[in-house]
Amino acid sequence: MTSEAPEHRRRDASATKAALLRAAQELFTERGFERTTVRDIADRAGVNQALLFRYFGNKEDLFHVVLATESRTLVAEWPAEQVLARTLARMLDPDTGGVQDGAWLAALRSSGHDGAADVIRKQLGQDYTRVLGSLTDAEDADLRVDLVLAWVVGLGMLRTVVRKEPLVSADPEEVARLMLRAASVLLERVDTDPVG
Repeated sequence: MTSEAPEHRRRDASATKAALLRAAQELFTERGFERTTVRDIADRAGVNQALLFRYFGNKEDLFHVVLATESRTLVAEWPAEQVLARTLARMLDPDTGGVQDGAWLAALRSSGHDGAADVIRKQLGQDYTRVLGSLTDAEDADLRVDLVLAWVVGLGMLRTVVRKEPLVSADPEEVARLMLRAASVLLERVDTDPVG
């Protein structure tokens, strides 16, 4: 019986970490970094907030993990050529209003906080920059990637935060098609077929 206790605790720790990550992702997406408290995250996860500090250190470290997990999952799931199309499909999904791609929305809603902005630059930027940078042989690849990322962030900001028309009501597939075609001028190996 004693030999089973540590395994049981590990299972509980994994479930607790997963619940905290899920709650943090949801709250950072809904409210942004600054308006999300440690207590809110713990309450949504159904655990004591001391466990957040135990497993993740602090709110900023947890934010880093949320962004890293989501961005790494996306870039790991698809070939580099399709990452931009998949990102746009998630952001433009009419059934979720963009909430499905929590990393981008959390980043958008948190960019005004200095610590969160630094995490966004380091983490979200690294993964996408690396993958998108592999899609061009141009000498100014870093600049090209930053321009594409600026378009994606701008799209997310105008659609989900500012709620600007006609972008909000535009056909998601048409928006993706135009964005991908424009991006292919800078990153010649981008797959220009929108994900429908």
